[in-house]
Amino acid sequence: MSSSKLSILVVSGTLERLQMAAMVASVGAVSGTEITVLLSMNSLPFFLRSSTSDPLPEGSFGKMMAGKKVPPFRQLLQHAVELGDAKIHPCSMAMDLLGVKPEELDPMLARPLGLTRFLTDSAAGQLLTF
Repeated sequence: MSSSKLSILVVSGTLERLQMAAMVASVGAVSGTEITVLLSMNSLPFFLRSSTSDPLPEGSFGKMMAGKKVPPFRQLLQHAVELGDAKIHPCSMAMDLLGVKPEELDPMLARPLGLTRFLTDSAAGQLLTF
């Protein structure tokens, strides 16, 4: 991957989509790409400190990952933040709808970000949606 900018919008709460978004973010970050992830809608509840539930698979591939040595999506995103130039943001609108305060979120997350700002910042690079 060349050094560029990649923005990832994650709105799904299914295992496969969270996993793929995290894999893209992780590989991109360690490859020198500037990564910005916005967690919104159905993805955000999995990043609450109090979250104990795992996302459900949407198909057979998600079921196949269970019991395999596949790094979990949260761990991949943490590696993207620690080893590369990745920022993982909670969506401010989703936080408002869920009644979530910043201190209730996973500490790896950066400041809340609105969709308008995310899209404006994404204009200079690629945008993927999961």
